[in-house]
Amino acid sequence: MVSFMAQFDVYPNPSSSAKQGMPYVVVVQSDLLESLATRLVIPLASQEAADKTPEKLSPAITVKGQSLRALAHYAAPLPKRELRKALGNVSAQSGALIAAMDVVLSGV
Repeated sequence: MVSFMAQFDVYPNPSSSAKQGMPYVVVVQSDLLESLATRLVIPLASQEAADKTPEKLSPAITVKGQSLRALAHYAAPLPKRELRKALGNVSAQSGALIAAMDVVLSGV
């Protein structure tokens, strides 16, 4: 059974092919959608993996003292069963994540 997943919780990236350059994902889906079987996540990439991406689209997010870039344009749903144990929560940095999703959705 999977426990409650809060918005802006950070998890290890379950994708074995992508976790080298994108070690974590952050849940951006609203807590109001807890009953769904999926979670909308943004991958968090190393600085090198996000080198040529505009800052507004890929803001810097700090996880466990490590500076990463949130790749909002790669946001995707993942089955919640693949997200095992939260490593922390970055709700203090939620403004940057929401602004990056606004860029994806509206170009602003």
